[in-house]
Amino acid sequence: MTAAVALPGRPAEVIERLKANPKLPLMLAGAALAAAIAVGVLWSRSPDYKVLYSNLSERDGGAVLQSLQQMNVPYKFAEGGGAVMVPAEKVHEIRLRLASQGLPKSGTAGMELMDNQKFGISQFAEQVNYQRGLEGELARSIESIAAVQSARVHLAIPKPTLFVRERQKPTASIVLQLYPGRAIDEGQVAAISHLVSSSVPELTPKSISIVDQHGNLLSNTANERMLDATQLKYVQALEQNYLKRIEAILTPIVGKDNVRAQVTADVDFSVVEHTDESYKPNQDPTRSAIRSQQTSESTQQGATPPGGVPGALSNQPPAAAAAPVTTPQTPRAGQAPGQAGAPAAGQAGQGAQGATSAASSGPSSNRRDSTVNYELDRSVRHVQQAPGGVRRLSVAVVVNYRQQADAKGKLVAEALPPALLAQIQNLTKEAMGFSADRGDSINVVNSPFTAEREKAAPEVPLWKQPDMIELGKTLAGYLLLALLALFAWFRVARPILRRYTTPPLPAPEARDETEAVLLPPDEPANPEILRLAAKYEGDLALVRDAAQRDPRLVASVIKNWIANDNR
Repeated sequence: MTAAVALPGRPAEVIERLKANPKLPLMLAGAALAAAIAVGVLWSRSPDYKVLYSNLSERDGGAVLQSLQQMNVPYKFAEGGGAVMVPAEKVHEIRLRLASQGLPKSGTAGMELMDNQKFGISQFAEQVNYQRGLEGELARSIESIAAVQSARVHLAIPKPTLFVRERQKPTASIVLQLYPGRAIDEGQVAAISHLVSSSVPELTPKSISIVDQHGNLLSNTANERMLDATQLKYVQALEQNYLKRIEAILTPIVGKDNVRAQVTADVDFSVVEHTDESYKPNQDPTRSAIRSQQTSESTQQGATPPGGVPGALSNQPPAAAAAPVTTPQTPRAGQAPGQAGAPAAGQAGQGAQGATSAASSGPSSNRRDSTVNYELDRSVRHVQQAPGGVRRLSVAVVVNYRQQADAKGKLVAEALPPALLAQIQNLTKEAMGFSADRGDSINVVNSPFTAEREKAAPEVPLWKQPDMIELGKTLAGYLLLALLALFAWFRVARPILRRYTTPPLPAPEARDETEAVLLPPDEPANPEILRLAAKYEGDLALVRDAAQRDPRLVASVIKNWIANDNR
């Protein structure tokens, strides 16, 4: 039994060594602390990785990784493998080096498509490359917005034509990929529309459709008459401006918190363009201005007017002359009888009055034409009305009763006199810019306010205030943690340290066990007894050696002994 109890084991040896050397635990703790500090320093000096590219296709991702391996650049993947990360100080350098290799190829291409134009390229291919480059540049500009992760722009630019009837306006469609948890407001949507419309000739914001990744239409092109956020904000700001002006002018009269006002503004956002052209008759003809004047005068005397029937016969030379007294004149071929007699009568007159009379009484013709054009009154008016004009204002004002002291000194509410109400109404009209022609309306009412004023809250003790209660809870938590730490130190850690760090007690002086056991103190040493004691010590040493080499065998022997004793 004594041999079995004295069997040493590995844990027992470690404990004995710790007891024998009290400084060993401190050395181990120092080594562990140094190792922890070294690990922390190495971890802090590890390179900070940042995203190089994200959302790469499989082909581009493989090409980028192959290039990084050739450049001996360390890399790793982000959570989920959606991005390639490299050391932060090398991000820009690696991007430039990969861009020189044309990586990644599936990124948005801009106007750099026009840099590598092949010789002999067709006009259609050149136009397609230009449109692709313009779409890529617009997508890059849109992606610079904080809430937009990626964007795709589709432009529909029709071919130019000389016929006005066949001419079409360009249109655009934009698909936005927003970051998770982010959204864009109507103002940003309008900004994107104006950005794209300003980059494409003859493209209007109404011809642009913007859709997010969920298929929601962001650009409201269905109802163009609906007020947008800017117009609603303008109406609210206008109403608040009128409200502040009314309350600012009435507060000194009725007191603070004794007047309530509301303003409703009817604003016209329509763009009106009017052209008027009118003509009026001249009021005073004598003072009218002459625009143009034309006079034509024609005079003809002493010439025989042409006669006869036009044709070849009347153009023949006349016949031989004959005396009219003896030989009557016969009409020529193609000449009327009356015409033939006219010269005869003329000749007879000439014979009676002479050559001078015949010349003065010959044929004569006078003609005079005059045309005068006067200027007309003309009035041309071109009027374009800007949007945002106020068409009508409606104002409602409620004034509280005033507080007056009665005969007993108690405050009572009394209605305002009519003169004061009329004065308040006039002041309100002046503050709002009342216009009867515009159709403005105002209503001033004097009524007691039923809402009671909030009573002063009783002072709460310091220990009942919510802030102090939260501070007490926090301090109680810290105090509990401190108590637990002290308990763990004094009840657990300190006893263990004392147990393993206390030096062992000094061993008692060695003495001859054979003398203490076998020899009585008074009897002299017997040689036979000494020989038996030495044999016993030798056998005991052999048994201990056997127990150390094969403990199972010793245990089985002891079991057999116990079994024999029980029999």
